[in-house]
Amino acid sequence: MRLDIATVCLSGTLDDKLAAAARAGFHGVEIFENDLVVSPWSPGEIRQRCADLGLSIDLYQPFRDFEAVPPDVFAANLRRAERKFDVMAHLGADTMLVCSSVSPDAVDDDDLAAEQLHVLAARAAGRGIRIAYEALAWGRFVNTYEHSWRIVRRADHPALGLCLDSFHVLSKGSEVGGIKVIPGAKIFFLQLADAPRLRMDVLQWSRHHRLFPGQGAFDLSAFLGAVAATGYAGPLSLEVFNDVFRQSDPARTAVDAMRSLLVLQEETAGMRVADLPVVPAPDGYAFVELTAPDPAGVLGAMGFVYTGQHDSRPVQLWHQGDARLVIRPGTDVRIGALGVATADPLGAAQRAERLLAPRLSDMDYDDPGVRAPDGVGVVFCRPENDWMADFTPADPALVNTCGITGIDHISLTAPFDDFDQIALFYRAALGLEAEPEAEFAAPFGLIRSRSSADRNRRIRIALNVAALRRGDWAPAVAEPQHIAFTSDDVIASAKAMRELGAPLLDIPGNYYDDLLARFDFSAERLTVLRENSVLYDRDEHGEFLHFYTRMLGSRVFFEVVQRIDGYAGYGVANSPVRMAAHRQFRLTHG
Repeated sequence: MRLDIATVCLSGTLDDKLAAAARAGFHGVEIFENDLVVSPWSPGEIRQRCADLGLSIDLYQPFRDFEAVPPDVFAANLRRAERKFDVMAHLGADTMLVCSSVSPDAVDDDDLAAEQLHVLAARAAGRGIRIAYEALAWGRFVNTYEHSWRIVRRADHPALGLCLDSFHVLSKGSEVGGIKVIPGAKIFFLQLADAPRLRMDVLQWSRHHRLFPGQGAFDLSAFLGAVAATGYAGPLSLEVFNDVFRQSDPARTAVDAMRSLLVLQEETAGMRVADLPVVPAPDGYAFVELTAPDPAGVLGAMGFVYTGQHDSRPVQLWHQGDARLVIRPGTDVRIGALGVATADPLGAAQRAERLLAPRLSDMDYDDPGVRAPDGVGVVFCRPENDWMADFTPADPALVNTCGITGIDHISLTAPFDDFDQIALFYRAALGLEAEPEAEFAAPFGLIRSRSSADRNRRIRIALNVAALRRGDWAPAVAEPQHIAFTSDDVIASAKAMRELGAPLLDIPGNYYDDLLARFDFSAERLTVLRENSVLYDRDEHGEFLHFYTRMLGSRVFFEVVQRIDGYAGYGVANSPVRMAAHRQFRLTHG
């Protein structure tokens, strides 16, 4: 299926946009009128530039406020349309988008709208052009696809059909099942956009908050499935108005856009992407790679055991239970890579590459891997742990001392501009399912948290963003990361680590006073939590106990968690407490 993108989705000049679309692998573009108007190139030069890049121009848009108007306005609109047909002839575009009118000149008269659109279609047909009529969600009288289809049927001209835009359909809450009765040949163009669920004016929602498929709350697979059921054979095109995208690197945005379309096709019944490997089921974290200047102090105090040095690379392996950390020398502490266990490492890597992730160098890892959009490596390993044979064994008598059994989840913080594309990448590349998004007021601003996990909850990734600080989670802490380890007894783990001198984070007493008000605790249990700075949460499934280390370096800390009776969350309600405690420690200890 042909994949297109509207130039309005991307930042920069028209040349920037076309080059980015071509590099990302798009087949064609919609030329947004404003982009043409400000371009120094003539329409003929734009046509040649697209041809040189291997792009077709599949839609010219938008033509506004045409139908159901008085005779004098109608005559002026026809003159305006003829001039646009001249432009389209030079562009080599054969379809023009006509939006339902919002003009104060328009009247609520379907017969008149159909009559005038019939005349327009006849004029267009004489020039080899088709008219795709679209119901704007905020159209003055025509604002649903059902209404626009009634008018197109009444107009009854072969050069007049529909443009269906997922935003205009889904933002109105329209049922998509009705699309299936429309003949596919009368759907001239299809535009796709996702969006978060917001309670606001629909025009402002559309103009500023659209997203690429899979990044919002709309059921685009159901929408696309309904369109596909009609026999529609035209392009799948993205039309996304988004303030961030229009300020971002167009090359990165175009890659994100293409990835979203590939995933949407995969998730839509009856569709497939021939060369996109099926995601192999992940089998947990094989390891997490950290750069660190001196790991022995903190890791040893947390009960981790030095396993050995790599045979050919300057990295060490530390482990405790099934939690394995690969340590690479560095001046600061940060997460460099995630090792994901899978029965098909090569297939998993090929899938991620088909989703436009760059391949990791063979010089760094023996197993195949890719670089995620946030710069973190994703390395795919077999679950049998045969990769550990590359490390020279240390003393086999060393044992786990602090009760850590494995890795529960990884938490990353994304820059504001990249949050949506990073979240989509991890979900798509690793076959994760999105979990409910959380939002909370932190000491330094509003934080959004979006988590995803595989069906067996062996791989969990929580992605956070500061909504206004563009990635700074607190003063001097840019884009923090943390690893959450599992324990069968968090209280015992906390006590053991304190005895070994681990830098655990102290939680203020006010938190425990509030905890007593919120939950029915015995005095003894609350005392144990308070003495060990263990935090608590509860959901409909079970309980969650967890504690943290202080910040290690400029951005990384550890967490130890215990899930009881199927608790599914991440203790988000406690995040502001942890952030304030980290800040207080930095203020008092530098």
